[in-house]
Amino acid sequence: MEKSEKKYIRSLQGFYLFSFFGVGSITALISVYLSDVEKLNGTQIGTILSIGPIMMIFFQPIWGMVSDVTNAPPKVLTLSTFLAGIFGFGYLFFHRFSLLFMAAILVAIFQSAIIPVSDSISIKYTAKVRYNYGNIRLFGSLGYGVAVFLMGKLSEFTPTVIFYAFFIALTIASLLAFRLPNEGTKAKVKLSSGMKELFVIKKFIIFMIVTFLIFGPILANNFYFGLFVDKLGGSYTGIGVAFLIAVLSEIPFMRISGKLINKYGLLPIATIAGAISAIRWVFYFMEPSLSLVYGSAFISGLSIGLFIPAGLQYIRDITPVHITATAVTIYSAIGNGLGNWFSTFFGGMIYDKYSIFGVYLFFAILSLMGVLLNVWLIKDEKVQLRKVVLKDQ
Repeated sequence: MEKSEKKYIRSLQGFYLFSFFGVGSITALISVYLSDVEKLNGTQIGTILSIGPIMMIFFQPIWGMVSDVTNAPPKVLTLSTFLAGIFGFGYLFFHRFSLLFMAAILVAIFQSAIIPVSDSISIKYTAKVRYNYGNIRLFGSLGYGVAVFLMGKLSEFTPTVIFYAFFIALTIASLLAFRLPNEGTKAKVKLSSGMKELFVIKKFIIFMIVTFLIFGPILANNFYFGLFVDKLGGSYTGIGVAFLIAVLSEIPFMRISGKLINKYGLLPIATIAGAISAIRWVFYFMEPSLSLVYGSAFISGLSIGLFIPAGLQYIRDITPVHITATAVTIYSAIGNGLGNWFSTFFGGMIYDKYSIFGVYLFFAILSLMGVLLNVWLIKDEKVQLRKVVLKDQ
């Protein structure tokens, strides 16, 4: 690998480390801060927490299209990352619900650009230099895991530390973003034509539904896992440790994801990851002992660590290169935004009417539907490949 390539790889790894550290600093503890410090009620807290997924649905595709149209993804990423950190201070200076709500909107708008735009840059650059994307993305899992654990300790002394950590980490990440490779496109892209190109690709549409069904419950679990552990008699410390194990266990699986994808293929690996998630939700539905829940936390890393790189590389492979950023951000909006919101919202209704265990049965059904649709997509690709082979003959 050339010196310039190593520099870009290190910058990408550093960006993921600090950006995910920043996001992890407030994600796990923002609800506690709003409850204990700002004295908001459950409905108000739930309203603020729901802003992120909703903003992702609308703004992630916009950020992707802006990146494609301006042909300057690193500059877009630099600006959005820094502004997200700045607006995070709104939680410190505002103390009325309406103002906190506005701060949450501003943070969510700019934070929604971080993951999809950086993923678009990474997936393009790693394909060009033949480097494993998982070896870059694992630094995000490392940053997130360390942040959740470290901020949990520090916030016992002063809960406001999470917002300072958020700002400092995202400021460092924005400086690193400016040094990332400009993996834009030389072709001029119009917003309307870019969207039209994507939504005539059948495989793209189907895999968006797969992502909605499989990845939505994975993210919604972040909201319900604490309630699940609490119902089984666990402590807050236990919840934090289980989250740390789950997040850090993504690292080894992301590291080997490239080899597994090369050996078995993108869709089969995504299918395996989805099946593992479905099995995990069924396991939780069966009300296991707390020790088994802690012992099986690594399963989360197995499913997420394989699905994220496989899904992103599949999107890259099936979409035109000049609209990759748009494709990745729509992909992210469906999973991180719409799927997350749907699973969280209806999971809450099921929780109120039945129990936390019913929520995980709901997650299992969604994941199983996604796995079956992925299996159908694999078979359809084989049929299309046979048709091409016969036509060439």
